[in-house]
Amino acid sequence: MKRSEIMQSTKLKTLLIYKYLRKLSDEENPLSSHQLIDLLKKDGVVCERKSIYADVKALNQCGFEIESVLSPKRGFYLKAREFSTPEIRLLIDAVNSAGFITPQKTVSLTDKLKGLLSDHQAGSLSSQVYQESANKCDNEEIYTIIDLLDNAIAGQKQVRFKYRTRKIDKENIKSYTTKLFVVSPYALIWKDDRYYLVCNKMSHDNLMNLRLDRIRNLMILDAPARPVSECSEYEVFDPADYSAKMFNMFSGTVETVTLRCHLDLREQILDRFGSKIPLTAVDIWHFDTDVKVAVSDGFVSWIMQFGDMIKVVKPQYLADMVLEKAQKILKVYE
Repeated sequence: MKRSEIMQSTKLKTLLIYKYLRKLSDEENPLSSHQLIDLLKKDGVVCERKSIYADVKALNQCGFEIESVLSPKRGFYLKAREFSTPEIRLLIDAVNSAGFITPQKTVSLTDKLKGLLSDHQAGSLSSQVYQESANKCDNEEIYTIIDLLDNAIAGQKQVRFKYRTRKIDKENIKSYTTKLFVVSPYALIWKDDRYYLVCNKMSHDNLMNLRLDRIRNLMILDAPARPVSECSEYEVFDPADYSAKMFNMFSGTVETVTLRCHLDLREQILDRFGSKIPLTAVDIWHFDTDVKVAVSDGFVSWIMQFGDMIKVVKPQYLADMVLEKAQKILKVYE
């Protein structure tokens, strides 16, 4: 064998050993030198046991952290991975719960995430993963749409797309209404397991939230996006602040609202609005808090889910909105 062929074979052997250790080894399942030699032989590479140790040393010198162990059995395993098994589990759960990811892409993403673990780790994880496809969207363009919107936001360009919503008809035939939108995009927000585009339509002086899974045929335009300061309270858009004020992604006028809450809701209120909000005792069972929110039907619905455990103290018009909705609900059941 020529010198160049020997060097090429040696490089290939080192890479193959890393591939085997990444795919097949973990702390509980180390690969012995004999197992590595057998795997190499199947790939057409013949070597001695001593050379395995040299390859492992070279991989460690490159920062791959290959651990050598004597028990429960003698061998090597890849100690350092990009993600731990619990981290992969969390990511897979996030993918499965995300309604804007289609069933097909959910399976593909889940398989890719499992590929970051050893086969043994991925196998133990598979039995724990539950996949819910009933609430998944059917928009296979979703990756392209996210990428294009990200580029449009970074480049401060307008976008044009078709926005599809489900029709309701007597025949119960699955059909859709499609509208054409030209908007200035400002941010992508993932909230309540849905992905939203925060944008402005030039004919309106406010922000609107559109679901990404309903967007089709998106195109970036040459026209510059409208400055967000012309249609909102922001000089520079703040996604975290905006998201915190939205309820069910209903847009509305931002107000300071005083809520009187039952003591049992303390943790839920803090979880929703953050730990920095004021909590002022009213009596032994109630406290008041002031929060900045977008007053909307979404916020009214959020308040009403707590029944008599939350009361709007001010503004009065919000209290009237809650009362009006409660009366409408009562009328339905009378």
